[in-house]
Amino acid sequence: MATYKKRGYKPKDKKDQQRVEEIDSTTAEVFNTLDETASKSEQWIEKNSKPLFLALISVVVLFLAYLGYSKYIVEPNEIEASNELAFPRKYFDEAATAGSGIDSLLNLGLEGADGKYGFLDIAESYSGTDAGNLANYYAGVSYLQMKEYEKAIAYLEKFNSDDTLLGPVSLGAIGDAFADIDQPEQALEYYEKAANKQNNEFTTPLYLYKAGQTAMQLKKYDKAVSLFTKIKENHPTSDQGRDVEKFINAAKYAQN
Repeated sequence: MATYKKRGYKPKDKKDQQRVEEIDSTTAEVFNTLDETASKSEQWIEKNSKPLFLALISVVVLFLAYLGYSKYIVEPNEIEASNELAFPRKYFDEAATAGSGIDSLLNLGLEGADGKYGFLDIAESYSGTDAGNLANYYAGVSYLQMKEYEKAIAYLEKFNSDDTLLGPVSLGAIGDAFADIDQPEQALEYYEKAANKQNNEFTTPLYLYKAGQTAMQLKKYDKAVSLFTKIKENHPTSDQGRDVEKFINAAKYAQN
């Protein structure tokens, strides 16, 4: 059991006296060590006070610079890019409902007109903004509708989004472009990416179905069965889920 020295405590014998002295000696050493450490720390701080102060000032300056950059450069740039995007989107939306002259409308959206930026200009000039990112998507879809598939792939691959619909649709559009230039392996890869990007009742079964059909084309029947089965088990009420049983059976039959 440990022995504690209390106020007014008197050693009972020599052995007890020796133990008390050892405790006193150890305590003194501890305090001496603490004093030395504190002294060295004070000396180090005193010696390095100027570099420490300069380092602190640097951190503060960087923080203020970041705040200033965000407020006076990033935010205005975002607003400006978003305003610029409204012009080409008008032509893109018109093309979606136009019965003819679609390509000319899409070209106006891509190239711009009357001194206004198109999607291509916005994607390049505002590449670090949300609007610049979105311009890549519109440019890619525009090129896809114009059957310029390589350009469509190039711009859609620059687009990145975790949006529930835009994220999967952009990847699925790349799959469509590869399918149209007869590159089914790449199409299958992007259809699967699109199906797995966001789980919902619209894009997930749609791209599982497209992936399954592409797998059938590649004679990857095991994969096709797996993809169609996911629709049956997880999305039975979707448009693709209603008739998926016959595709599962077709894939199984092709295996034999």
